This record gives sequence, structure tokens and C-alpha cells, in this order.
Amino acid sequence: MHILIVEDDARIAADIEKALSAAGFSSELSADGEDAWFRGDTGAFDAIILDLGLPKMDGLAVLKRWRAGGKQTPVLILTARGAWPERVEGIDAGADDYLTKPFRMEELVARIRALVRRASGHGAALIEAGNLTLDTVQMRLSNRGVPVSLSPLEYRLMSYLMHQKGRVVPPTELIEHLYGDDDARDANALEAVITRLRKKLGAGAIETRRGFGYCIADGPEAVPDKAS
Repeated sequence: MHILIVEDDARIAADIEKALSAAGFSSELSADGEDAWFRGDTGAFDAIILDLGLPKMDGLAVLKRWRAGGKQTPVLILTARGAWPERVEGIDAGADDYLTKPFRMEELVARIRALVRRASGHGAALIEAGNLTLDTVQMRLSNRGVPVSLSPLEYRLMSYLMHQKGRVVPPTELIEHLYGDDDARDANALEAVITRLRKKLGAGAIETRRGFGYCIADGPEAVPDKAS
């Protein structure tokens, strides 16, 4: 899961990035409105954290431009402005949630998790597909009730596929949602991660649709083979 953090305070941005990384997210940073608008408009993000008091372009103006252009990515507004008329203005402009500074990182992470789940059509913290269960709060994947040890990258990949269960995800989309701004993005590396996951979960856990991408089926056909 890939998050855009739009915050001009470098310390706060770094703290958010650290908290999201610990919660299983990759992220990109933006420190001004113009750069944020471009990144949000052209990049693939599962959610955006948007500060309102930005240089070059105000956060509300950025949000309005995204929504006017048809961008539907969930947006959490983050601001020091606490008056209720400003909160209403942010929601009316297209924000999905609102958090006032100062805030607890645990609350911010919980709100981002909820936004990502709802955007994928999942209301509960547990996402199930066949014998697989993803606990988005504990960051744990289980196969037939047995927890599976995953690296951070393996967890992010399974989390994205589980959120998108039943849909074939192209390799390019997976890469965009897995890696941070500075990470190497390589299709061969992606295939290597999927190969490792199949060894842990069973060959049938992740389907390959040749020429299209990867899929975790939603239904009885999602039952993975017994891992060797």
C-alpha cells in the first residue's frame, strides 16, 4: 500500500513516514502544493495525507483540483486549523477524513487503514479469501489459521492483493503500489517476491493470468494448495 504524505514541516513528515512504514505502508513525501498536485494527479496512491497550510498552493486548492480532475484517491486532511467551518470546507471540497494537529500517530495510522479498506470495499479489519486471512491491524497473514512469517515487502504485496481480491492486478500497478519513491522498481524483483510467497503459501495462493497480471480469487476457488 502506497501513501502520499503532503506536509511542509520536515519533522512531522518524517515522523508520519516512519509510523506508516512501521504499519506496513510505503510512502512518498511532498512539501509544497504544486508538487503535491502533480504527484497526486499522476501517481498511484492508496491514500493521501494532505496538510492545508502549504507553500505555492493551498491544500484545499490542491484537493479541489484533484477532485475536479476526477481523482478519487482517499484524502485525509491534516491541519492546525481546528475551527468547525474549516473542517466543513475540507469535507465539502472532497476530503474523506480530517485530523487536527497535534495528533497521535496511532490515530493517523488507524484512519489511513480505514480509508484504504473502505476504498477497496472492505469495512472490517479482517479480509478473507479462501484459507487466507489478512489482519490489517495486526499486520498478520494467516493460512488456515496459522500465521505466516512475511518480510515487509511480502506483507505489502499480499496486503494489496488481498484488498483487491477477485481482481487481476497488472504487474505495473503492483510495482507502483509496493515501492517508495526511492526504491528500485523492477518486474523481475516483483516476480521473485511472488515466487517466495508461493513457497510459503502454496502454489495456488497467487494466480498468474498470463499477459494480464496476478490475482487472489474471491471465493471457494481461492483455496491455496498446501504449502510444501
